[in-house]
Amino acid sequence: MAGRLDGKIALVTGIGAGIGQGIALRYAREGATVVGCDISAEWAGKTVADAAAQGLTIDSMHPVDLTKPADVQRWVDYAGETYGRIDILVNAAAIPPHMAPVSIMDYDSQWTPTMVGEVDLVFLAIKAAWPWMTKVGGGSIINFASVNAMRGSVNTGMVAHCAGKAAVMAMSRQIAIEGGPHGIRCNTIAPGMVQTAATASAGTSSGAVAERILQRLVIKRLGVPDDIAWAAVFLGSDESTWITGANLPVDGGVTAA
Repeated sequence: MAGRLDGKIALVTGIGAGIGQGIALRYAREGATVVGCDISAEWAGKTVADAAAQGLTIDSMHPVDLTKPADVQRWVDYAGETYGRIDILVNAAAIPPHMAPVSIMDYDSQWTPTMVGEVDLVFLAIKAAWPWMTKVGGGSIINFASVNAMRGSVNTGMVAHCAGKAAVMAMSRQIAIEGGPHGIRCNTIAPGMVQTAATASAGTSSGAVAERILQRLVIKRLGVPDDIAWAAVFLGSDESTWITGANLPVDGGVTAA
C-alpha cells in the first residue's frame, strides 16, 4: 500500500527527540523523503540509526543551530539542491522556554531567548524554504503553537511561552495569506501536554502538575509524540489541500473544557 506522503520531500526540524523525532519517523513510514536537522549531532545520529534499524531512511544535517540564519540556509539549500524541491516544512524544533511570571522575568536572559527559540527560528526556516516552495508551485508549512497560545496556566509562570506560541499562530495565518498565490499552505498544530524528555525534565509530565492537567483533559491520558505526528501527516499530505491558515488542537480536549 502506498504511503500517505509518497514522493514528498519533507524537512523536519528537531529530529533528535520528542515531537520532531516522532514526526520524522512517522513521515518516513508514510513514504516521505525526510531531511532532518538538530542542534545535537548525537541525538540526531541516534534518530537516524533508529530509523535504519526499522528499515527506514532519514537524511539529516547536524549540528544545525536554527537561530543562526547561515545554518538554516545551509540546511535548507542542501535539501533543495539534493532532492530538487521542498514539499513540506515542519518546524517542530523549539528551544526550551524560560518559565517565570512577569514580575521576575528578566528581559535579556529569559524573555529574549524564549522569543528567539520559539518565534525567530520558525521565521528563519520559512524564509529559507520559501524560494524552493515557490519554485515548484507550493507546499505545506506546519508550525507549532500550543494550547498556551489560547489559554494561560495556573500551574506555571509562562508569560514568555504564551506570547511566543501566540506569535507563531498569528505569523502562520499571515504566512498562509502570503503563500496562497504561490500554492503554499501554512497551518499550526497546538499540542497539549505531550510526554517527552523535555517535559519530563521540566517536571510537567509526571507528579502533581501532570495530575492537575489530567483532571482538565477529556481524554484521560497525556499525549505522546505519535499523537502529534499523525496530525502532521494529515496537514502535510494531499488530504488537506484546501486547509490553510488553520490551527489544529491536539490536546486531549483540554481547550474544549
